[in-house]
Amino acid sequence: MTIGILGAGAIGSAFARALARAGISSTIANSRGTASLASLVAEVGPTLKAGTRDEVASADIVLVAVNWSKLPAALDGLPAWNGRIVIDANNSIEAPLFRPAELQGRMSSEVFADLVPGARLVKAFNHLSPPLISGDPTREGGRRVLFYSGDDVAAKSEVAALIDRLGFFGLDLGPLAVGARLAQFPGGPLPTHNLIKLG
Repeated sequence: MTIGILGAGAIGSAFARALARAGISSTIANSRGTASLASLVAEVGPTLKAGTRDEVASADIVLVAVNWSKLPAALDGLPAWNGRIVIDANNSIEAPLFRPAELQGRMSSEVFADLVPGARLVKAFNHLSPPLISGDPTREGGRRVLFYSGDDVAAKSEVAALIDRLGFFGLDLGPLAVGARLAQFPGGPLPTHNLIKLG
């Protein structure tokens, strides 16, 4: 299974580091080209390589973590998703103003889903701060909880297996209509909570 990361900001970089810690290879791309990723790739090590947007988008699982206003441009013109898994790690808010985006009453994952037609969407990796994603998920005799949700059972199963390989305790919040709303930031009740599953 191949893993791509679209977006090399705080969340995308943290995800790359988490994968590297577990010895999992991945390819990362951003809007500025492969040369701009040299220092990140050197820091993370041999499990991470820089690639183009098309290379990243052709992976079996693609995590997308891009500034909300830049998502349409980042996803425009990519090859058809054809049922591949896309992890929505985005939040509808961004620096420097941190003003919630106007979603017209929709969930952020609904808006995001329109940008990746044909993908099997799973919401995950958006509710913890980047240092908690890249850091050691074991704490106080337990594992840090990482929420996920989606409408495709098989896709959720694959993402759950990846979460487990990374050392987190994955907690399925159900379909996107329920889980994505709970984990949405801003607006949902679960983001920023650092929960530990004991035992």
